Amino acid sequence: MAKWTKLIVAILLLPICAGAVSALVRVLRATGSADTFWVAFLGGAACWLVLFLLLPKPMLLYVFGHELTHALWTWLFGGKVKRFKATAKGGHVVISKSNFLIVLAPYFFPFYVALAVLVFALGHWLFGWDRYRHWFHLLIGAAYAFHVTLTWHILQTRQSDITSQGYLFSAVVIFLGNITVLLAGLPLLTARVTVLTAIGWWLQESGAVLQRLARLL
Repeated sequence: MAKWTKLIVAILLLPICAGAVSALVRVLRATGSADTFWVAFLGGAACWLVLFLLLPKPMLLYVFGHELTHALWTWLFGGKVKRFKATAKGGHVVISKSNFLIVLAPYFFPFYVALAVLVFALGHWLFGWDRYRHWFHLLIGAAYAFHVTLTWHILQTRQSDITSQGYLFSAVVIFLGNITVLLAGLPLLTARVTVLTAIGWWLQESGAVLQRLARLL
């Protein structure tokens, strides 16, 4: 897809972005009563934020997760990873196929959150880890804050992933990807609202935005 086509697609998706924000607000309101989750989650995020501000940034850990996310999404789309490299100064993967989701996945897919969920789910299935749920929520908060802060940090410098797709298109895809993670993850973690309800709110709010735009036109 040419960059000018991606630019048009990005502009057309802006109302969907606005609808996603409104839907996320509704999800946050609906899940606000889940005190045990939010206290642990925000506590974990705060702990990571202190480390992020005071200690050297663990770039090797971040780059490893970044490049492995490229690899995972390549496998998801049926491609092959021919070469993998990750260092504290940067990394790259050589893959057999690519698309905009593979290229931009590390900026919206929180790899270490997914890893924590997978480990906890396996441990809970095998050993009944329900008594460790608060620690799990604490770890999820720290891992998600890790994703957000270090993604923002590397975006302060020129990224070939972004320039190859176009700035506005990349921004829209990354924004929608992160919102989608929250709209799916928060209902699953808090059990206060279903994922289908959250998606329904997204569609409803996006439709409302489009209707307002149509009246203006």
